[in-house]
Amino acid sequence: MNDTALRELLQNAQVIAVVGHSDNPERDSYQIAQYLRRAGYRVYPVNPTVEAIDGQRSYANLADIPEPVDIVDVFRRAENLPDIVAEALAAGAKAVWGQLGVAHPEAEARATAANLPLVMDRCIKVEHNRLLGGA
Repeated sequence: MNDTALRELLQNAQVIAVVGHSDNPERDSYQIAQYLRRAGYRVYPVNPTVEAIDGQRSYANLADIPEPVDIVDVFRRAENLPDIVAEALAAGAKAVWGQLGVAHPEAEARATAANLPLVMDRCIKVEHNRLLGGA
């Protein structure tokens, strides 16, 4: 995805689901979710092992989120990405973003076949800072 498309994706998004959102403030998923909140996005934690993060309900899966999701930000191992892409498609998400190290050819094939924008192996915070000037 080129810079113009990335910028449009980030500018047009309002709701981001963070799959693998940790409740540990030392973890990257926690810190980047906080950054996204400061940047003005509504962020939904998706982690079936945690009930709440900082008082906000954590959802077991994307289908449980109470509003449409613009970007599914993935903090899970790469081998989970194909299933997360399938879940995102079923939930009607508009795009999937695989964080650094999260890339998978099967996920790419599924997303391409469904015309679902997929960013892989890139940090959403770094790209937001670079393209939109940060939070």
